[in-house]
Amino acid sequence: MIEPTTKDKLKILLLDIETAPLIGFSWERYDTNLLEVVRDRYMLCFTVKWLDEKKYHTYSLPDFPSYLKDKENDKELVTKLWDFMNEADVIVGHYCDGFDVKVTNARFIVNGLLPPSTYRTVDTLKEAKKKFKFSSNKLDDLGHALGLGRKLSTGGFKLWKECMEGKDAAWKKMTSYNKMDVTLLEKVYLKIRPWIKNHPNIGILVDKLACHCCASKNTQRRGYNYTKLTKYIRYLCKDCGSWSQGTMEKSNEQSVYPRK
Repeated sequence: MIEPTTKDKLKILLLDIETAPLIGFSWERYDTNLLEVVRDRYMLCFTVKWLDEKKYHTYSLPDFPSYLKDKENDKELVTKLWDFMNEADVIVGHYCDGFDVKVTNARFIVNGLLPPSTYRTVDTLKEAKKKFKFSSNKLDDLGHALGLGRKLSTGGFKLWKECMEGKDAAWKKMTSYNKMDVTLLEKVYLKIRPWIKNHPNIGILVDKLACHCCASKNTQRRGYNYTKLTKYIRYLCKDCGSWSQGTMEKSNEQSVYPRK
């Protein structure tokens, strides 16, 4: 059996971003609203990885010429990220729907960029909450609970502060931390993927019987899914273990509902 190449399948992009914090005025230290925002958040770095490739793509502000003039100018950085997102059919992230994608979109429009091409998202935080009852749904805790590894330790806010101050050692540690997040994200995603009900059908370009989760053609017919009036052929992927629904077969039984 010849497995499909990457270009035969939908392109899945694993994504994680790191940002600088807001700076503002407040009367209190805890549980308070800012009186005035002095400086909005901006992107510090990002790491992306195509699911079927080994290479990581990590970029930070010092990688671009504009950093020498303005250490808070993220236009070149987010433009680079736009290029990756514009190629993606599916974007995977942990809390990506609530943070990574929305913050990135905000930085796109602030920097004068138009929307990238349309894509679907898979938020591993949302999916973990939907299907399981872990004691914690943080990426680090999920990785530990599933025996997949843990995030790198940053030492706290000091690392972000030193990056904003332009310290080279801090930037090196930040990008390593960012890359490790994507490494762990990929492992968690692949582990819970067979459990995701409405996962985008990435096998749609491969074969009508290919697994919707992993695009493998190593599927086996296993009974039916039933509704009140019809039944659907059910398939099990023998590679990733996910279940999918095939074509509809009409039931021979008469409808229990009276005709009008």
